[in-house]
Amino acid sequence: MATFGLIEYNDASTEVRAIYDDIMATRKTDWINNFWKAIAHDPVLLKRTWESIKQIMAPGALDPLTKEMLYIAVSVTNNCNYCIASHTASAFGKGMTHAMFKELQAVIGMANETNKLVTGYQVEVDQRFQAPLPR
Repeated sequence: MATFGLIEYNDASTEVRAIYDDIMATRKTDWINNFWKAIAHDPVLLKRTWESIKQIMAPGALDPLTKEMLYIAVSVTNNCNYCIASHTASAFGKGMTHAMFKELQAVIGMANETNKLVTGYQVEVDQRFQAPLPR
């Protein structure tokens, strides 16, 4: 259960409803997920977070599926079960296959393992990996 409960659309202030409306319009959906309902107790936080996510997850140099897969990777590493579930569902909706999901999990696991080995062994960064890097 969310710390302060969830703010449903019908119970939301005019300010929060406007943000909910933008979320639904942008995502082309008819519902608001629990993350937004939980942080809606702080309309400033809700607006700032939505505006940032809307900008970062918008089409850009990285395609939408790649962005969702990156979100999954970070969410797994941070143990955020909610984010893993929501971004995995979104990634499948954007075309991720079961094979892609399995390979993604293998990469996440390997990256976390080797990151910990590098940290434990206190490995110095090779000169050729340091800035400035060739384009």
